[in-house]
Amino acid sequence: MKKDASSSAQTVLIADDEPNIRRVLEALLTRSGYNVLVAENGKKALALAASQDVDLLLTDLIMPDMNGVELLRSVKGSAPDCAAILITAYGTIKTAVEAIKLGADNYLTKPFELDEVLALVRQALENRDQAPPRPTSRPRRAVGGVEQMVGVSPQMQELFQVVQRAADSRATVLVRGESGTGKELIARALHHHSDRAEQPFIAISCAALPETLLESELFGHEKNAFTGAAAQKLGRFELANHGTLFMDEVADIPPALQVKLLRAIQEREFERIGGTKTVRVDVRLIAATNRDVERAVAEGTFRDDLYYRLHVIQITVPPLRDRRDDILPLAEHFLARFSRENRRHIRTLTPAAADLLTRYRYPGNVRELENAIERAVVMADRDATELDPSLLPPTIQRFAAEPS
Repeated sequence: MKKDASSSAQTVLIADDEPNIRRVLEALLTRSGYNVLVAENGKKALALAASQDVDLLLTDLIMPDMNGVELLRSVKGSAPDCAAILITAYGTIKTAVEAIKLGADNYLTKPFELDEVLALVRQALENRDQAPPRPTSRPRRAVGGVEQMVGVSPQMQELFQVVQRAADSRATVLVRGESGTGKELIARALHHHSDRAEQPFIAISCAALPETLLESELFGHEKNAFTGAAAQKLGRFELANHGTLFMDEVADIPPALQVKLLRAIQEREFERIGGTKTVRVDVRLIAATNRDVERAVAEGTFRDDLYYRLHVIQITVPPLRDRRDDILPLAEHFLARFSRENRRHIRTLTPAAADLLTRYRYPGNVRELENAIERAVVMADRDATELDPSLLPPTIQRFAAEPS
């Protein structure tokens, strides 16, 4: 195959647990002129991504120790400009949407054609190289992560200073705030500015899993530990070794599991489910919650000793309605990003749209603003260059008609 000269300096990291898939993709991309790195699992892929610059991640969705979405999230945490393509045998819209939201450029469904692989790789790399710079018309202070934390308000400037001071330590951090305020971005910023930045950033939502599955996800299990445990599984604590573990919605952990979590934090050791060997890890823990933890402690649903262990440093993210100076910088940030991702040419907000966005109260916080801008960009005409109020969600448009 003829070498693609434009790809000569670009590096592609392949992560797949199937040897035949790895061999085929490595041969294909090497012949096309790419520098190719190969890993048979997510943990090795993270190590490779931490040791050298990677331009594109090509990862399988289903792998034994870390799935492709988790790997994508971790790689993007330290290298937000890395392009990514997810390979899946389960070509569902849900998987594709989740991958795209996390920063994947596209997804590939097995079985795939080799020409399709090359086309998607070239397209993803071209999109990355041709991406326009983010607007700089407004002053902003950014903290690294999968997405930049954008904010000009005094509240966010103070928060960024706390992040900078707290980042380079082993102290446990509890990030508090309403849903949609960006608690995970704070966690990623803490990791990004720490001496663990080149190590894994592993995230888990404690509210999304039942108790038995949550314990396995956190601490892993041995083969045959329970029905369906066909192989040994490493938990998130092991995957985050020497790096950072982010536990979202930590106040939702069942009481029985809180004891094991407390020991893991205090002693930095635990046993996998069904195992007798003690596993020691070096993990920096960052937890987040939108609940009233003090009330949970008073009611007896959350251990007070675990609360104090998590509460070494507290960072509270203010709701968007309390920092209105950040609304337009955030809107411009999302506008540039979604215009780029959807190949649109919208560069500015109309004065009417800017006024409406500034006055709206955002019960869903930054996430609601992000979704509103994404919807507006997608629904806009292909040749549109401005975003006007008619493109915003009905909930925001109705706000304009309400008496002030």
